[in-house]
Amino acid sequence: MEDKLIIRLKDVSTGKQFPDGTAYTGISMDDTSALGKEFNLSAREIDISALGCGIVPERYARNMKSFSVQDQRTLLESRVTIVGCGGLGGTVAETLARVGVGKLTLIDGDSFEESNLNRQLFSTEASMNQSKAAAAEKRLESVNATIDVTHHRYNLDDDNAVEMIDGSDVTADCLDNLPTRFTLQAASKTAGIPMVSAAVGGHSGHLTAIFPEDKGLELIFGDPKEAAALKGAEQSLGNLPYTVNTVAALECVEIVKILLKNDSALRNRLLIIDLNDYTFETLRLV
Repeated sequence: MEDKLIIRLKDVSTGKQFPDGTAYTGISMDDTSALGKEFNLSAREIDISALGCGIVPERYARNMKSFSVQDQRTLLESRVTIVGCGGLGGTVAETLARVGVGKLTLIDGDSFEESNLNRQLFSTEASMNQSKAAAAEKRLESVNATIDVTHHRYNLDDDNAVEMIDGSDVTADCLDNLPTRFTLQAASKTAGIPMVSAAVGGHSGHLTAIFPEDKGLELIFGDPKEAAALKGAEQSLGNLPYTVNTVAALECVEIVKILLKNDSALRNRLLIIDLNDYTFETLRLV
């Protein structure tokens, strides 16, 4: 079947040009869908096979001047679990779906309320009181139906954390409370995978990457038991949409770097941004 699929991929692909005039061979999402039905494979599997032949799915064509064909294939074969589908998590989820991370797990037990409308990508006036995780999956299916998206409408805790992130390559901390951040970190370490952690408050935000061998959050917040009593900066500073979007974009950059096995710029470092005066500072965590 593999040889037949390769032949059919070459049959339906067409010559294209990037904006700079460079030639490439592309395949449309309609042809991807049709081949999936023909060979009883998912659209994601067809896209992976196409990339293996040097054929670029059109939805990823604008990635190709920054990524290699193998990079794009690696992203499609990767899974990221996003914990928290509000401000940070919603933007992270959609960005990763658009860039082509092939498997996304979304975890959030919360529902939308009116105060979310200023910044949470999946909240609308019509979605009040609806599950954030369910709304996120529905939105991502409309953005990129070729990837695999699953959601859980309950919160991550000490009892379910390891199971819920099973099979992930990276976890994304998009949470709003310290106890659950520490729970996710512990689960990620148990699973032997990196976690990218981000937080926002007002015009400021911070971001770090934590690998299983690293101390991680303790270097930022101190002892987990004492940190549990601390309140997040967003409670006193609020959440501004442009701060959320900026930090979410940076979180996606770090996630993609880790998935592609590029050096993490933020391992054992804390990136702190302040949009009031456009300062970006990186502190070494020791």
